[in-house]
Amino acid sequence: MCGIVGYIGSKQAQDVLLHGLSKLEYRGYDSAGIAIFENGGVSLKKSVGRLANLAELVDGPDRITGSQGIGHTRWATHGRPSDENAHPHQDGTGNFTIVHNGIIENYMQLREELTAKGHTFLSETDSEVVAHLLDDMWTGNFFDTVIAVSQRIHGAYALGIMTKHEPGKLIAVRKQSPLIIGLGEGENFIASDIPAILEYTRNVYILDDGEIAVLTADRVETFDLVGNPTTKEVYEVTWSASAAEKGGYEHFMLKEIHEQPRAIRDTLTGRISEDGQNVVFDEINWPAGFAEKIDRVHIVACGTSWHAGMVGKQAIERLTRIPVDCEVASEYRYRDPIVTENTLIIVITQSGETADTMAALREAKLQGSRVLAITNVVGSSAAREADDVIFTWAGPEISVASTKAYTTQLVSLYLFAGWLAQERKTPFVSEIPSILSGLQQLPELAAMALQTESEIESFAKNLADKENAFFIGRGLDYAVSLEGSLKLKEISYMHVEAYAAGELKHGTLALIVEDIPVIAVVTQESLYEKTLSNIKEVKARDAFVLAVAFEGDEEIQKSVDQVITIPRVDPFLAPVIAVIPLQLLSYYASVVRGNDVDNPRNLAKSVTVE
Repeated sequence: MCGIVGYIGSKQAQDVLLHGLSKLEYRGYDSAGIAIFENGGVSLKKSVGRLANLAELVDGPDRITGSQGIGHTRWATHGRPSDENAHPHQDGTGNFTIVHNGIIENYMQLREELTAKGHTFLSETDSEVVAHLLDDMWTGNFFDTVIAVSQRIHGAYALGIMTKHEPGKLIAVRKQSPLIIGLGEGENFIASDIPAILEYTRNVYILDDGEIAVLTADRVETFDLVGNPTTKEVYEVTWSASAAEKGGYEHFMLKEIHEQPRAIRDTLTGRISEDGQNVVFDEINWPAGFAEKIDRVHIVACGTSWHAGMVGKQAIERLTRIPVDCEVASEYRYRDPIVTENTLIIVITQSGETADTMAALREAKLQGSRVLAITNVVGSSAAREADDVIFTWAGPEISVASTKAYTTQLVSLYLFAGWLAQERKTPFVSEIPSILSGLQQLPELAAMALQTESEIESFAKNLADKENAFFIGRGLDYAVSLEGSLKLKEISYMHVEAYAAGELKHGTLALIVEDIPVIAVVTQESLYEKTLSNIKEVKARDAFVLAVAFEGDEEIQKSVDQVITIPRVDPFLAPVIAVIPLQLLSYYASVVRGNDVDNPRNLAKSVTVE
């Protein structure tokens, strides 16, 4: 939820830290700060608000000079956004300086203990307790002290730590919160995510859960949380720096919407046999006979990934006839689900670090289930802890509102449903070549769907002064409506709800008033007449209805106020294409309402706290 960056080398640390934080601002933008060794001490500057406020604060004569430092961009959890609550934090003596991402669950107990010993706290945060604890537990050795402190604090955390006792050294600690180490020549880095250090190096260590890294300018050593050395493999970043930049688009979200044809194509690449008849998943290595033993599938995810899972549920059930439950991870964890060794757990998480989803993954493994992760991030916790992984090759997704990650999740789920049907030799295997043919057409069809952009931009102006809207759909269209609703509410700040269209008469029609926008998704031919009837119900109450429907659908034109047409595709695969106009609608509604598209209020990209 927050962004960490650290540097030790020969460059001016301020420049490196500010650059790195600019690449991590999607992780948090309530406040920011940097701490740098300067003239034998640590100079600390932090500011509430966006990173630009901090950059202005340390500009000109207030510039901090020094070649070792740590920085942080914050998304508030404990304590409101303020200068005092901004990171980095120090103990009362200034001997220790820390940055932290995550939550220290036992911070109140530790704070009371330290206060009783005379420590004075300046912030409301859980993070500050770490700096004071380091000072209180000082052993005379930096590394040993960090080890000792790591045994006292509970929760999920990534830490970057400096001490005046041992200048020339940085220590990074990872426990259930992402952290990577950048490896340079005569310089090394820590960061929450790769884009922060990509300008300086392409070689990284991805810290494992429960791992510590000790950095000097010339060396990086890694250890477990009891101090035993660990061995790391260098991961070479192959995607370009421009992949994490806006590429000429006004916002990352718009760029990422337009990247979907490429992202879908990349996710399909190598996963369909040359003759187009079969799904190929070399990355799944199940024990012999496991596919036949599966008697239930649980899909567990949050937010957009959960909506993808709802489509995946229907795809898997249709092609395999295995019962599938799709649940939000924050509820799944606590309801004591019935899980056996024959239950397959599928966790879906763009970042691979979503706290609730990771907790569900770990609980499922404890109960003996096999876990398949669908994620976009190589080296993420989900990728490393699951038994098997399907990567969605969407590339870096910077905007908080997920777009290309969602569509590539859908494609991955369709592929997996087909693969599982093959493995189980179900009667529906005969449908797979046709489905694969349809999947291979999706990149081109997605590009065609993007051509609705100017029409949607024009319509979005109608939402400038609206505060309420509804999405409706049936079957797979309902799942798409949920995603469209989430996109619109999270970046336009409108109150938006999605309903299964058949449920309107069970209460929701009471909210339909004159001119209220209703967006109807109409791609499921088997439910077409039913959906049309529901549309007429809201039109009878003078709602303004925008339909998303297939090109050539003349009947829908008679029943709605405006139609956005998408290219025809197998209705089974329609969610991948139908969501694109809804993403564009959300984007342009946010623009016309003057909102910060890429960084919506109160939200962060990677939800690494519960």
